[in-house]
Amino acid sequence: METKHLQSIETPYEGISSAEYQIEKRRLQVELLKIQQHVIKQELKLAIVFEGRDAAGKGSSIKRYTEYLIPKHFNVIELGIPTPSESKYWFNRYQKHFPKKSEIVFFDRSWYNRALIEPTMGYCTEKQYRYFMNKVLKWEHKQIDNGTILVKFYLSVDRDTQLYRLEDRLQSPLKYWKFSNNDLKARKKWQRYTRYKEQMFEHTASEKSPWVHINANNKKVSRLTSMLYLVHTYGDKRFKPLTGEDVKRRNSIEVGGVPFHGLSMRQLAVLQELKAQEQEL
Repeated sequence: METKHLQSIETPYEGISSAEYQIEKRRLQVELLKIQQHVIKQELKLAIVFEGRDAAGKGSSIKRYTEYLIPKHFNVIELGIPTPSESKYWFNRYQKHFPKKSEIVFFDRSWYNRALIEPTMGYCTEKQYRYFMNKVLKWEHKQIDNGTILVKFYLSVDRDTQLYRLEDRLQSPLKYWKFSNNDLKARKKWQRYTRYKEQMFEHTASEKSPWVHINANNKKVSRLTSMLYLVHTYGDKRFKPLTGEDVKRRNSIEVGGVPFHGLSMRQLAVLQELKAQEQEL
């Protein structure tokens, strides 16, 4: 299936080693912090959606995104089972969680539950599903026209990879709580979910609100790939991946003739911005 506004991202990170991953992750996290600082300074509103099947790596990706961000300027939204009222007024359920000025909001699953898991499992009616599919782009465009920057990631895993991750959850004394009987029920309806996923891509991707499709069979690769997309789209377009330059080894900087050493990534990013402003004067 080909959809005009479904962007399947090529990744430079296939085969990356663990050491290279840690270096690249830190480099991208510095850039993410710079994006957040720009959002704060310009009073922007950034909403980032992570969709995908169970165990696709949505939550773990968000965890790496937010690891060094300024806490008071971001939120992570992961809503549970909707009430009857929330199920009826579906868009309102999510709109109240959209970012305010100077804020980033990460959605661990989103309003697209109604395009994916709800119809797959029979948790919504056919009428509710069709209403959502007919209205969602118009609603998203309205949010964008009102100043929200919207990024929609879909993390895709194959059937074998999902099974491995679900079994890992079951066997882990630290992850078992992530597994639910609903995961197994949804897995049995793999093909049904796939059909709804394809319909979602076909009908809910536009030039203004595209889907960004990322292969997530390797979690480390998918995390870096989504981060790189965000940096190249909303941050430093000149950022070069895999230079091997470890930011931990160069956390020193001179600003206004004053040297600073032993800096954290957050401190370094702030001072780099100050130095850039100083050079513009």
